[in-house]
Amino acid sequence: MTWTFTDDVDVFLDAAGPSLAARPAENTLILTVTETLRLRGPHAYGDAAPLLGWWRGADGEVAGTLVRTPPHPPMLGAVAPEAIGPLTAVLPLTRVNADRATAGALAAAWPGHRVDEEQRLYRLATLIPPSPAPSGRPRTAVTADRELLLSWYHAFADEIGQPGPHVERLVDDRTASGGLTLWEDDGIPVSMAGVSPRLAGMVRIVTVYTPPEHRGRGYAAAVTAEISRAAREAGAQEVLLFTDLANPTSNSVYQRIGYRPVSDRLLISTAER
Repeated sequence: MTWTFTDDVDVFLDAAGPSLAARPAENTLILTVTETLRLRGPHAYGDAAPLLGWWRGADGEVAGTLVRTPPHPPMLGAVAPEAIGPLTAVLPLTRVNADRATAGALAAAWPGHRVDEEQRLYRLATLIPPSPAPSGRPRTAVTADRELLLSWYHAFADEIGQPGPHVERLVDDRTASGGLTLWEDDGIPVSMAGVSPRLAGMVRIVTVYTPPEHRGRGYAAAVTAEISRAAREAGAQEVLLFTDLANPTSNSVYQRIGYRPVSDRLLISTAER
């Protein structure tokens, strides 16, 4: 029963890939981050090399994963409770992104810890189109929309307080793959939503954004419902999304169109950090 670490994403996926794929919802973040590392190389998220780890239980099966891509905090996938102590013994942690139960177990050893962020993971059940539907229609974003998309991505990053150092790459990649949808009203783009590439049958709806002047008219619900429908029709078995629990509006909107809670994730820090 031990943790093993590497900076080689292929070595990590050879060991932990089947375990991740067996639980794609719980491991959605680890799956997408490691896929980006596989495609873009070890410096996809920053100059420092990544750290990737997995834990094997007494039965030899992988039952815990960790990915750290500096400058981002370490991220834990599904982790067996008995793997938490051995992890902290070999890897000092001062900040971590983990599911609520794992974060709570870690925080028990961090007196005075703080919770920096709480997010809820939702899974699409039966899609419920918005009713009444807002005026307008969806369309797939194209290269000619690049400047608008870049400005919206930057505005979205500013609103959530997270820098977007790879915005150009994200916009270009998702536009090329058809992974960005716009909602237009009277020919004017008023909202957008993106979808991640399908991995282990799972996709995640990302970067749902409506400029302030267009809010309150149901555009975000409509564009999210449309991109969710398209993802499911394209073969996704799991359609997921995260919301900030501090934003009751978005949590309500997504539940109205058929998303149901799966689990919560916390970003926690030690008091000394």
